[in-house]
Amino acid sequence: MRPAKKTAYKRRPPPLALRYLLGIVLYGVARPVARTLEKFGRIETIFRFMTVRRLRSQKSSNPFRGYVPTKHDVFVATFAKSGTNWMMQIAHQLAFHGKGEFDHIHSVVPWPDTALMGPMRGYAIPLEDPWVWQASPEKRRVIKTHFDWEFIPYSEDARYILVIRDPKDVFVSSYFFFVQNGFFHPIIRSYETLLKIFLSENFPVGGSWAVNTAGYWAERQRPNVMIVSFKSMKEDLRGTVIKVADFLDIHVSGEVIDLVCEKSSFEYMQRIDEKFRVWKIIPWRAPGPMIRKGRQGGSSELLTPAQQREIDAYCMAELKRLGSDFPYEQFCDIAT
Repeated sequence: MRPAKKTAYKRRPPPLALRYLLGIVLYGVARPVARTLEKFGRIETIFRFMTVRRLRSQKSSNPFRGYVPTKHDVFVATFAKSGTNWMMQIAHQLAFHGKGEFDHIHSVVPWPDTALMGPMRGYAIPLEDPWVWQASPEKRRVIKTHFDWEFIPYSEDARYILVIRDPKDVFVSSYFFFVQNGFFHPIIRSYETLLKIFLSENFPVGGSWAVNTAGYWAERQRPNVMIVSFKSMKEDLRGTVIKVADFLDIHVSGEVIDLVCEKSSFEYMQRIDEKFRVWKIIPWRAPGPMIRKGRQGGSSELLTPAQQREIDAYCMAELKRLGSDFPYEQFCDIAT
């Protein structure tokens, strides 16, 4: 058998001049505007605008439009900061029998969402590039998305792994990644401000956790859809790897399972964190770690007990409003 032809794709960040311009706009324009709105209690206005724009773009310019998933495709779909890279690593390593090497995870995993993210265009290998699945012993490749289910192309031939994480942990991880070390640093000054936005449909990365979760949960009866809780991944990594392998019809030895578990462990992934980090979009701000703590039930490092209860109450009420029977207490540690 001939080896698969190597892809011509190379990850390259936007030009330095463009990144400086973006930084100047964020810190020189967006930050003073955000401070003014915050002073008058109107900071949410920015994020309502962003939500409207995001939904309009997803509907009119969905990067998945026209793409018909194939038997080679394994979608890993999550609300942001819900164990996405972790599940991608598990699925990719299974597809390559524990030998899935890469200079960056998005050199091998397409992320079509980035077509709507301005300077993040070109961040990941194109969806149309077949190199990864052709090189895989299992003829599989992983596709990442944070889209709600309605925007993800469905085919009975593909497989879909949907990971759901406790929203309190999602919030804390989001704060450290997007605010303290990320793109929203110049706009959002405190985690209290971010919390107000999280408890709405206008969260800047993904919108509503409850809407996303309800949409994913509603698809659980499909034979090619697998719902995975972040909580279960933390409790039993090996069990998770075996379940994912079975779901993907990947039949390998115990030695391969061991190797996949090793390369999907928190310690291993943290050692190669640079292979999961985002670009240095703002030249004078280094991005924070992608593999930070990966904890289940660790939201107390940032949130008070009252704030934890507030998130639980809001998310459960939203799920009920949406008519979802999602078993919140099985996936989440309800605050007392």
